[in-house]
Amino acid sequence: MKLVIVDRDGTINIEREGYIQTPDEWEPLPGALNAIAQLNHAGYHVVIAANMPGLGRGLFDVAALNDIQAKMNKQLAAVGARVEAMFYCPHAPDEGCACRKPLPGLFQQIGERYKVDLSQVHAVGDSERDAQAAAAAGCIPHLVLTGKNAPAQPGALPPAFPPGTRVHADLAAFATALIGQAEADEAAPRPAAV
Repeated sequence: MKLVIVDRDGTINIEREGYIQTPDEWEPLPGALNAIAQLNHAGYHVVIAANMPGLGRGLFDVAALNDIQAKMNKQLAAVGARVEAMFYCPHAPDEGCACRKPLPGLFQQIGERYKVDLSQVHAVGDSERDAQAAAAAGCIPHLVLTGKNAPAQPGALPPAFPPGTRVHADLAAFATALIGQAEADEAAPRPAAV
C-alpha cells in the first residue's frame, strides 16, 4: 500500500489563530485539494495526522470537528480526491499524552491500522514538530512552507529539524516531487538476475 501522512492546518488548509472551530473557518490552501487528488490518482492513500488541542481546551467539540471534516471531504470529492482517515490528538499540550506531535504516537497508530512499514511512508507537514514526529516514527519527513510555523528560509532549516527533511513550497510541490520520484524509480533499469 502506498501511503502518505499529511498534517492538516497549515498544510491542507489555512491555519488560523485560536484554532479552526467551525466549518466556516476552514479554507483550503491554494492547490492543496488538487495535490491530494494528484496523489490519489497516482495510487497513494492519504491519511491526516493532526494535533487538535482545541478539543482538549474545550474550544470546540467532536461534533464541530466532524462538521469541519465533512466540509473538507465534500470539497475534496469535488476535485476527485479523498482522505482515507484522520488521526488526531485531542489533548491539550499539558496533558502529557503520547500522541501529540512531536511524539510519534499518531504515526504509530496509522502504521498499525494500515499494517505498513513506516520507513516507506512519506509524511508532510508545515512545522518542525510534524517533521520530528514523522522521523521519530521512522517515516520520511517532508516540510511545506505554507504554515505559520514554517521557517522563512527553506535552505536553512534550524537544527531541530531531522536530518534529511525534504522541503517543498507547498503541498502541490510535494505531490509533484513524490510522484516524479516514484515514476523515476519505476523506470530505472533493474539489475539482471544472475
